Amino acid sequence: MFVEFLILVVSLVFLVWSADKFVFGASSIARNYGISPMVIGLTIVAMGSSAPEMMVAATASFQGAPNTAIGNAIGSNITNIALVLGVTALLAPLKVSSNTIKKELPLTLAITLLACYVLWDQYFSFTEGLLLLILFFVYIFGLLFITIRRKQQAAGTGEEDPYIAEAEAEVPEAVSKPMSFFWLAVGLVLLPLSAGYLVESATDIAKAFGVSDLVIGLTIIAIGTSLPELAASIASIIKKEDDLALGNIIGSNIFNILAVLSLAGVIAPGNIDAQAATRDAPIMLAITLLLFALCFSRIKGAFRITRLKGAALLACFFGYQALLFM
Repeated sequence: MFVEFLILVVSLVFLVWSADKFVFGASSIARNYGISPMVIGLTIVAMGSSAPEMMVAATASFQGAPNTAIGNAIGSNITNIALVLGVTALLAPLKVSSNTIKKELPLTLAITLLACYVLWDQYFSFTEGLLLLILFFVYIFGLLFITIRRKQQAAGTGEEDPYIAEAEAEVPEAVSKPMSFFWLAVGLVLLPLSAGYLVESATDIAKAFGVSDLVIGLTIIAIGTSLPELAASIASIIKKEDDLALGNIIGSNIFNILAVLSLAGVIAPGNIDAQAATRDAPIMLAITLLLFALCFSRIKGAFRITRLKGAALLACFFGYQALLFM
């Protein structure tokens, strides 16, 4: 069993590292070919934090373990809000000033409701998975269209949305084209390889301890694949980029439902674990509703997530983990 745990940890490290190198290579190639930093920041870099979840979901579904993929998507969303945002707010209260984020929060809630509806009958069909995947591309193109228009309007007033500015600043500097393609290739090779080992070792551990694939996806894999969001959020508050810290989490949660959860339905449609529909999806919705309430509760005229709110989110995370293993 020690070997399985070792493989899981090592493969998780390589999964996160290779996702970072994939994003670096792809961003650098985009910069070399003249794509604007704003477009790169809102697409390639934003999707990069969900690359581990996407690869794990695809690998698990191809290996006949769609419940691991579903658990990873749901568990990552719960972890992002309750653990990542909770820890971030405890370290430094967050002030929400971006209009983009304020408009994405209701969208996040609507997409989470859609995910609960899709899973409620305990059957995830190919059509439902394809619908979520199509909505993912609609979301990306819609986000780019709205953001470009907002940036053009801001050029006349001089009032740029802080989230857009911070997303642009996060785009890595370009390196030479050969090095860009090299790092892209490294990511493309190691991402599926490490995801395969991760899913296999997690499945072996689940069988050894008598827990379901779903619970492994909700806990070990979800927490592990959410580490990039935690690192990005902590880095953002150190740089005083509060909007980017929250924006990363909101964007990641939208991607997890539309681009990660959808893969389970597209690749391995069929019956799902009843607990995912009746316990975990409703908890994901409740946590998202809590985030919505916390963000839109004004303190001294500003939208803030205080340390007290961060502590409440963190308590929800540990309460959920206890519920899973009771």
